[in-house]
Amino acid sequence: MAQLATLVLMVHLLWLALVIFGGAWTRGRPVWTTLHILALLWGIAAEVSPWPCPLTLAENYFESRAGIAPYQGGFLMHCLDAVVYPDLPGWLVSVAGVAVCVLNLGIYGWRLRRFLARRRALC
Repeated sequence: MAQLATLVLMVHLLWLALVIFGGAWTRGRPVWTTLHILALLWGIAAEVSPWPCPLTLAENYFESRAGIAPYQGGFLMHCLDAVVYPDLPGWLVSVAGVAVCVLNLGIYGWRLRRFLARRRALC
Protein backbone atom coordinates (compact mmCIF):
# COMPACT_ATOMS: atom_id res chain seq x y z
CA MET A 1 0.00 0.00 0.00
CA ALA A 2 2.89 2.38 0.65
CA GLN A 3 3.90 2.01 -3.01
CA LEU A 4 0.39 2.96 -4.11
CA ALA A 5 0.48 6.02 -1.85
CA THR A 6 3.82 7.00 -3.41
CA LEU A 7 2.46 6.45 -6.92
CA VAL A 8 -0.58 8.64 -6.21
CA LEU A 9 1.72 11.29 -4.73
CA MET A 10 3.84 11.27 -7.91
CA VAL A 11 0.71 11.55 -10.07
CA HIS A 12 -0.40 14.46 -7.87
CA LEU A 13 2.93 16.23 -8.36
CA LEU A 14 2.74 15.68 -12.13
CA TRP A 15 -0.80 17.04 -12.11
CA LEU A 16 0.36 20.18 -10.29
CA ALA A 17 3.22 20.58 -12.76
CA LEU A 18 0.70 20.35 -15.62
CA VAL A 19 -1.54 22.97 -14.02
CA ILE A 20 1.31 25.38 -13.27
CA PHE A 21 3.57 24.92 -16.29
CA GLY A 22 1.30 23.29 -18.89
CA GLY A 23 0.98 26.48 -20.90
CA ALA A 24 4.66 26.27 -21.80
CA TRP A 25 4.11 23.34 -24.15
CA THR A 26 0.56 23.91 -25.38
CA ARG A 27 1.21 26.48 -28.12
CA GLY A 28 0.19 24.94 -31.43
CA ARG A 29 -1.14 21.82 -29.72
CA PRO A 30 -4.93 22.08 -29.54
CA VAL A 31 -5.44 18.82 -27.63
CA TRP A 32 -2.91 19.83 -24.93
CA THR A 33 -4.42 23.32 -24.83
CA THR A 34 -7.87 21.87 -24.17
CA LEU A 35 -6.54 19.51 -21.50
CA HIS A 36 -4.59 22.31 -19.84
CA ILE A 37 -7.57 24.67 -19.76
CA LEU A 38 -9.68 21.89 -18.20
CA ALA A 39 -6.89 21.25 -15.67
CA LEU A 40 -6.82 24.97 -14.82
CA LEU A 41 -10.58 25.06 -14.30
CA TRP A 42 -10.34 21.95 -12.11
CA GLY A 43 -7.50 23.57 -10.16
CA ILE A 44 -9.62 26.62 -9.44
CA ALA A 45 -12.60 24.47 -8.45
CA ALA A 46 -10.42 22.33 -6.16
CA GLU A 47 -9.03 25.41 -4.42
CA VAL A 48 -12.29 27.28 -3.88
CA SER A 49 -14.66 24.39 -3.17
CA PRO A 50 -15.09 22.79 0.24
CA TRP A 51 -14.50 19.30 -1.18
CA PRO A 52 -11.05 17.71 -1.07
CA CYS A 53 -9.20 16.74 -4.22
CA PRO A 54 -9.73 13.06 -5.17
CA LEU A 55 -5.96 12.58 -5.38
CA THR A 56 -5.58 13.82 -1.80
CA LEU A 57 -8.28 11.39 -0.69
CA ALA A 58 -6.54 8.53 -2.52
CA GLU A 59 -3.19 9.43 -0.93
CA ASN A 60 -4.74 9.53 2.54
CA TYR A 61 -6.51 6.20 1.95
CA PHE A 62 -3.40 4.35 0.80
CA GLU A 63 -1.26 5.90 3.53
CA SER A 64 -3.70 4.85 6.24
CA ARG A 65 -3.92 1.32 4.78
CA ALA A 66 -0.11 1.13 4.82
CA GLY A 67 0.00 2.20 8.46
CA ILE A 68 1.36 5.65 7.65
CA ALA A 69 -0.39 8.50 9.42
CA PRO A 70 -2.03 10.53 6.63
CA TYR A 71 -1.76 14.29 6.73
CA GLN A 72 -4.77 16.48 7.29
CA GLY A 73 -5.90 19.19 4.88
CA GLY A 74 -5.25 19.66 1.20
CA PHE A 75 -2.31 18.40 -0.81
CA LEU A 76 -1.05 21.87 -1.69
CA MET A 77 -1.17 23.00 1.90
CA HIS A 78 0.68 19.89 3.05
CA CYS A 79 3.43 20.12 0.44
CA LEU A 80 3.86 23.86 0.57
CA ASP A 81 3.82 23.89 4.36
CA ALA A 82 6.34 21.07 4.61
CA VAL A 83 8.70 22.16 1.86
CA VAL A 84 8.37 25.68 0.57
CA TYR A 85 6.23 27.96 2.71
CA PRO A 86 6.11 26.58 6.23
CA ASP A 87 4.41 29.58 7.86
CA LEU A 88 1.75 30.63 5.33
CA PRO A 89 -1.94 30.32 6.15
CA GLY A 90 -4.09 28.00 4.06
CA TRP A 91 -6.14 30.82 2.54
CA LEU A 92 -2.97 32.40 1.12
CA VAL A 93 -1.90 29.13 -0.50
CA SER A 94 -5.37 28.79 -2.03
CA VAL A 95 -5.27 32.36 -3.33
CA ALA A 96 -1.85 31.72 -4.86
CA GLY A 97 -3.09 28.52 -6.50
CA VAL A 98 -6.11 30.26 -8.00
CA ALA A 99 -3.92 33.18 -9.12
CA VAL A 100 -1.61 30.82 -11.02
CA CYS A 101 -4.62 29.25 -12.75
CA VAL A 102 -6.16 32.63 -13.61
CA LEU A 103 -2.82 33.87 -14.94
CA ASN A 104 -2.60 30.85 -17.23
CA LEU A 105 -6.18 31.36 -18.40
CA GLY A 106 -5.31 35.01 -19.11
CA ILE A 107 -2.45 33.86 -21.33
CA TYR A 108 -4.87 31.68 -23.27
CA GLY A 109 -7.23 34.64 -23.63
CA TRP A 110 -4.35 36.77 -24.93
CA ARG A 111 -3.36 34.03 -27.41
CA LEU A 112 -6.96 33.73 -28.61
CA ARG A 113 -7.25 37.49 -29.06
CA ARG A 114 -4.04 37.60 -31.10
CA PHE A 115 -5.18 34.65 -33.21
CA LEU A 116 -8.54 36.27 -33.94
CA ALA A 117 -6.88 39.62 -34.78
CA ARG A 118 -4.52 37.92 -37.25
CA ARG A 119 -7.40 36.01 -38.74
CA ARG A 120 -9.43 39.22 -39.25
CA ALA A 121 -6.41 40.92 -40.79
CA LEU A 122 -6.21 38.16 -43.42
CA CYS A 123 -9.85 38.55 -44.46
